[in-house]
Amino acid sequence: MTETNRASRRQQHISIVSETFPPEINGVANTLRHLCQGLMQRGHRVSVVRPRQRHERKGEVACAGEGLFTQEHVVAGLPLPGYADLRFGLTTAASMKRLWRKDRPDAIYVATQGPLGVAAVSAARKAGIPVSSGFHTNFHQYSRYYGVGMLERVLCGYGRWFHNRTAITLVPTRKMEQVTAAMGIRPTGLWSRGVDCTRFTPHKRDDDLRSQWGLRGNERAVLYVGRLASEKNLRMAVACYERIRGLHPQAKFVLVGDGPLRRQLIEKHPDYMFCGTQRGEDLARHYASGDIFLFPSKTDTFGNVVLEAMASGLAIVAYDDAAASEHLRHEENGMKAPLNHDEAFVDSALRLADQPTLLGRIRAQARLDALELSWNSQIEQFEQLVFKQTAKAKYHATNNQSISLL
Repeated sequence: MTETNRASRRQQHISIVSETFPPEINGVANTLRHLCQGLMQRGHRVSVVRPRQRHERKGEVACAGEGLFTQEHVVAGLPLPGYADLRFGLTTAASMKRLWRKDRPDAIYVATQGPLGVAAVSAARKAGIPVSSGFHTNFHQYSRYYGVGMLERVLCGYGRWFHNRTAITLVPTRKMEQVTAAMGIRPTGLWSRGVDCTRFTPHKRDDDLRSQWGLRGNERAVLYVGRLASEKNLRMAVACYERIRGLHPQAKFVLVGDGPLRRQLIEKHPDYMFCGTQRGEDLARHYASGDIFLFPSKTDTFGNVVLEAMASGLAIVAYDDAAASEHLRHEENGMKAPLNHDEAFVDSALRLADQPTLLGRIRAQARLDALELSWNSQIEQFEQLVFKQTAKAKYHATNNQSISLL
């Protein structure tokens, strides 16, 4: 057994640093919930450093709600511009170094690039603790959607500087390996995502819920799940649904989630079904009660909702990017359109609405394929990538100490 494998099999203490964490609802928080749960189930000790969330108490909180607890260190935070419900952390590298001097982790994983992440990376480097990072969010691309596109190059340079100060940057798809390489970020490692097929399942389809949406029988529910924000390309989702409704007047557009565009969308489209934020079993029921799932984003690094929709047996329409590029096969378990071809996106959705046989076949295959996407294999991959850095650091430290004694 190699030194790396022995290191990954021993109990390790890993500190996860993130500006967002459960119970907040977003792709990063959801991924970290599964990561914490998986690492602890495999015998590791997990500590978390994050900003204080709104309306919360100090102390430990259950991770993933299954009796597993993380030790948490909470720092001050301020609202993130454009994302008032999220906060970025405020602390110093010296403070983080003192924290880890008292309880030194074997490895540190920094999930976000904000001030908290910068302080954590600096402290880890000074303390000689192996530190890895994750490329979870395309913030440099978000600038286009908030009227500050001229900052994209600056933000890209910042991301390169940030990630290249860590031993390795984990990315969720092969496409993101190419994106980060073009940004000058290296080295990278592929760490994808899984899905809980027990929670998300077609068996949770709820006819009463569909009736509340105004649907009868085989009338179509066109579903969107995610943040109601400009960078999610909701303009395309709306345009696509309106084309569907033009041919199928009884179809309903169901939006699950919240965000800065919600009020504007409600004012312009009061007939849409706005379900707000859903969690747990309620979220699973909403997924399973849909038919066609629209994922119009062109900025997501992955999109956990794609896997959740697959597990729920939905027919997904997405661009050939992020999770769709990895897991959807056009006309087999989903529908994909080229990134620069909006009309192909709409055409794919219309075909699903028009062809019940195609719709049913794709929905069934999506569920079957999702059953192969477990979180267990992804947690193991995380161990191998991150704890490999720990083993390397210890190996070099031991060798350097031996050399100094000669």
